[in-house]
Amino acid sequence: MTSADFASNRDNFCYRHPDRQSFVLCQRCARTICGECQTPAAVGVICPECLKEQQRHRTPAQKRAQRRWGRGGGAVAATSGGTRGMLWIFVLTAVAFLVNWAGSYLGFSLDRWLGFWAPYLYGAAGIPQPWRILTVVLTHAGFMHIFLNMLSLWMIGRSLEPLLGTGRFVATYLLSAAGGSAAVTLLGFDTYVVGASGAVFGLFGALIVIGRHLGANMTGMLVVLGINLVLGFIPGSNVSWQAHVGGLAVGALVGWIFTRTRRADQRRTQILLLSLVGAGLVAVFVAAPYIVAAFV
Repeated sequence: MTSADFASNRDNFCYRHPDRQSFVLCQRCARTICGECQTPAAVGVICPECLKEQQRHRTPAQKRAQRRWGRGGGAVAATSGGTRGMLWIFVLTAVAFLVNWAGSYLGFSLDRWLGFWAPYLYGAAGIPQPWRILTVVLTHAGFMHIFLNMLSLWMIGRSLEPLLGTGRFVATYLLSAAGGSAAVTLLGFDTYVVGASGAVFGLFGALIVIGRHLGANMTGMLVVLGINLVLGFIPGSNVSWQAHVGGLAVGALVGWIFTRTRRADQRRTQILLLSLVGAGLVAVFVAAPYIVAAFV
């Protein structure tokens, strides 16, 4: 499907807001819905009409439980969709930063347990520590480092998460983080890395691929991305270009998968392809020591 085809197909726009493109479908009626129209369901999200239909069939016990917890239908609709995933990333990253900052005065470092150094994956500290592949996004080298990463996350996430939905957005973030760690393992095996920039670059890649597919003008985004990529290659910049390139590549791939599997009947295909991306990254980590040793 070309970008023009996608933009001209009314099925790719929110049925209640025809000026808003979206990749998210109601899990009950399969209509396209934007972030404002999404309400979390047991599986996925549902549209306002399906929410009303669901509420009409509630049992008396369910109605009493809803009143007890103080969340009527209006409250659910008002808090659905949007950028919940991005907000949780902000909260977790800020908490980790504050704990690490406090630890600097108390004699311990959280970054020591969460930062990424490839040899730690293979038992350099006694036991393998694979959690570092993802927890690196919670570590930062200082206030400006976390501020710039979270600012970039906000600039991208406020557009990308409502378009994809929270689940796909978080999956893109985590897979991109793993992609950045994989690239560091292959191309900078002995480099210690902190920061969420690999994951953020992945969101950049996904947004650009999806934006191009929607027919949007992504020139400004490409310029910003290009400048940030070049900065990573400047000697003495102390920036992990490997994490940037790896995160960008995986994020772009994930974005491409979303553009090809957005229909309700392609959900299993989408999950399968994303699982294959994850499996491919696992394979990279397994093979990396042998690949690196072959070129040393």
